[in-house]
Amino acid sequence: MNVIEVKDYQEMSKRAAAYILEKVRHSKKLNLGLATGGTPIGTYQNLIEDHNENHTSYKDVTTFNLDEYAGISGDDPNSYRYFMNHQLFNHIDIDKSNTYIPQGDACDLKKECTDYEKLVSDHGGVDLQILGIGSNGHIGFNEPGTSFESNTHIVELAQSTREANARYFSSFEDVPKKAVTMGIATIMKSREILLLISGENKKEALSQFLHNEVTESFPASILRNHPNVTIIADKAALANEKVYI
Repeated sequence: MNVIEVKDYQEMSKRAAAYILEKVRHSKKLNLGLATGGTPIGTYQNLIEDHNENHTSYKDVTTFNLDEYAGISGDDPNSYRYFMNHQLFNHIDIDKSNTYIPQGDACDLKKECTDYEKLVSDHGGVDLQILGIGSNGHIGFNEPGTSFESNTHIVELAQSTREANARYFSSFEDVPKKAVTMGIATIMKSREILLLISGENKKEALSQFLHNEVTESFPASILRNHPNVTIIADKAALANEKVYI
């Protein structure tokens, strides 16, 4: 596990974009796992800026997003499909038919989970998975207590997760209570993982990740068993560490 310390969110975003761009430019085909939320927005902005300036092409890139809210369509401004289109896909030359996100409004969500799991597998798995970490240690929408053996599944969102995401909705009551998410076992099959952590509000989660035991009560802890993880964290997130890494 490699931990890279950076000054702040802006530097984290630039370093993360540079990391991704190296893979995009040097891979004939790349299966890229993507995340949503506030953490990766700056990274996506840097990828767009590079595309505009250097014309890096994404025509040979296939993407798989970690999760989607249950019960809303991809046209809903609160959906992760809408988020990804507006934060990244609409601004680069990627073929949108090669951008995969679970269908939150599928008639049969259990079948959607099975189909999505098979879709990832049929494409050969994820080469590089981008992750953030929740304050309670969730990765994707895998809340505390999720089995490390889980594949893509339906999850009941924790109160703390819904509260953290409420800023994107008109009210807390509008935040969906369920989501479809890649499972922990699915994430762990990724050949490489890039974990992005920024801000003082994540310092406790990062400290627990670095120092506590691997346990299903803190889902992100399983990443310590992955053979190829890089963490890019800013000083605020590393504030609990006596010696910066």
